[in-house]
Amino acid sequence: MPGFMDPDFLLDTPVARQLFHEVAAGLPVIDYHSHLQQGEIAVRKRFRNLTELWLGGDHYKWRLMRSAGVDEAFITGAASDEDKFLAFCRVLPLAAGNPIHHWSHLELQRLFGVHLTINAVNAPRIWAAANERLAGMDCWDFLAQAKVEVACTTDDPVDDLAQHDEIARSALATRVLPAYRPDQAMRINRAELPAYLERLSAVSGVLVTGFAGLVDALAARVAYFHARGARISDHAIDTPLPAGPITAADCEALLAKRLAGAQLSEAELGAFQRGLLQALGRVYAEHGWAMCLHIGAQRNNNTRRLRELGPDTGYDAISDFTSSAGLAALLDALDAEDRLPKTLLFCLNPAMNEVLSTLIGAFQDGQGGNPAGKLQFGPAWWFNDHKDGNLRQLQTLAAHGVLGTSVGMVTDSRSFASYPRHEYFRRLLCRQLGQWVEAGEYPDDADALHRIVRGVCYDNAKTYFGL
Repeated sequence: MPGFMDPDFLLDTPVARQLFHEVAAGLPVIDYHSHLQQGEIAVRKRFRNLTELWLGGDHYKWRLMRSAGVDEAFITGAASDEDKFLAFCRVLPLAAGNPIHHWSHLELQRLFGVHLTINAVNAPRIWAAANERLAGMDCWDFLAQAKVEVACTTDDPVDDLAQHDEIARSALATRVLPAYRPDQAMRINRAELPAYLERLSAVSGVLVTGFAGLVDALAARVAYFHARGARISDHAIDTPLPAGPITAADCEALLAKRLAGAQLSEAELGAFQRGLLQALGRVYAEHGWAMCLHIGAQRNNNTRRLRELGPDTGYDAISDFTSSAGLAALLDALDAEDRLPKTLLFCLNPAMNEVLSTLIGAFQDGQGGNPAGKLQFGPAWWFNDHKDGNLRQLQTLAAHGVLGTSVGMVTDSRSFASYPRHEYFRRLLCRQLGQWVEAGEYPDDADALHRIVRGVCYDNAKTYFGL
């Protein structure tokens, strides 16, 4: 009987164990979507204790603690760091089956060499041992320990990327690259839009008074980001996109309406976002970038908590909106011009797994130097990043596409402690392959299996993103 979190954790066949320990475990990490802060990396941030590292800004853990009945004072409130940590340790044993239970133990083992079970009894020993180790570490140590070859941050087009320049000149072995996230230009109903367009005009040198100027300004910033190593854009799609044609004139009219002070309806906002994505998709294709579309989040559901704590504090959920027709229309419009960039569809709603995994097959194209898997069914993201969610994503891609072309996993995290999630994914990939071999559904062909594992865990992302 396997022991809890032993070296063969999740590896339930001999083939799985061989693939993980001999192939996957030693590969570097390419983390092409994270929310690490460039400023913290530039100054080699140190953490005062385990609470700041583990619980500071981690809305995954905050949601768990709230669900377990922990008072907000011990989550985002005024309680001491040690008391917050003790509160987390008290309730984590209740979270059987939750990936945070697995991740936290992996982090404790890999980052601090502590193999104690996290609970109230062991909490004081864990606190002391981890903090002693943490005193001699900074954020660079976490990147080195996890063998992070490339880490992409998430950056607004108006960012000057000055700290990225500092990092590039530093001795840090990890390449830290910006990723382009123009959500503020997409979500134009926000009250901050006029001030944002002024900033965008100033940094781009393009006066933004309408849609054409907005596209030109954003394109200028794409070039600026590209010169600093960016090869990826990120877009949140939280509103259904229309399936009908959208023209630049339509977008000019919608932006003019908004700049005149009116709010756009959801349908109008979807039309504007579709038109802007279409315009930016052409720009990304010219630069050889990948366009990542994060689909299906229902954000800020609790308005009381939004007022008190702000966004990204654990009050988001999965949306059930239908997006396939609008997505297909967006992809088709770009493909019709032969200007469809490499594209990843991140799916938050698992009910859409089959929808999106089959949609990508309609736009694959090996001509003109396009990589294998030009369109990607992205990794199990956010609420799906658990054992069953990862396995379902792998199985769905395998059933409808080519598993061996996947660009693998991301942390999607603000925490430097989150890199063991790549190990978690790699173990599950090897588990799935091992089960297929054990069942006689795939040959015990070491060369082919090793190629799949190396590709999905490392090689494919390096080639696909041009890193």
